[in-house]
Amino acid sequence: MSPRHKVEAMTDQAPAAEPDTADIPGRPTSASRTTLSHIMTHNDTNLLGTVHGGVIMKLVDDAAGAVAGRHSGGPAVTASMDEMAFLEPVRVGDLVHVKAQVNWTGRTSMEVGVRVLAERWNESTPPTQVGSAYLVFAAVDADGKPRRVPQVLPETEKDRRRYQEAQIRRTHRLARRRAIMELREKRAAEGLDD
Repeated sequence: MSPRHKVEAMTDQAPAAEPDTADIPGRPTSASRTTLSHIMTHNDTNLLGTVHGGVIMKLVDDAAGAVAGRHSGGPAVTASMDEMAFLEPVRVGDLVHVKAQVNWTGRTSMEVGVRVLAERWNESTPPTQVGSAYLVFAAVDADGKPRRVPQVLPETEKDRRRYQEAQIRRTHRLARRRAIMELREKRAAEGLDD
């Protein structure tokens, strides 16, 4: 299988496989929603003395992976992360809360939305949003092959808005990937293989 087809298979663009005989019942958004909390220490800092972005990204991936696994009822792997936004610096002593939920599902993939909040560990002030991200996970079987996932069932108006926005992001991801692959194929055909 070519690298292009592997990526497409992980993001619901593979040719239709044999239809499953049993339908998988949908699952509500709240069934897999998760919050991961962690106190930031000196071990988490960058050269500027604030928490390293990579530490936050790992927490984001961990929380999103837990949500994807819970929603799909088994293993799920990160296919992509996009729109990771760092809104405010996180400091040593901050209690970070990473809130994640499934926003949208395809045949084998799920978009998980993540909000990152921080508050001082020893103060009673409300948490501040310090980051957000969107990740796409593919559910896999024991052989690492994509498997079907339950449809997500948005429960609230906010869930429905997130579902619609996720569909827009998916359209943009696929269009961007298609345009890049077409450019690479054109350059290769012209003998401009990089």
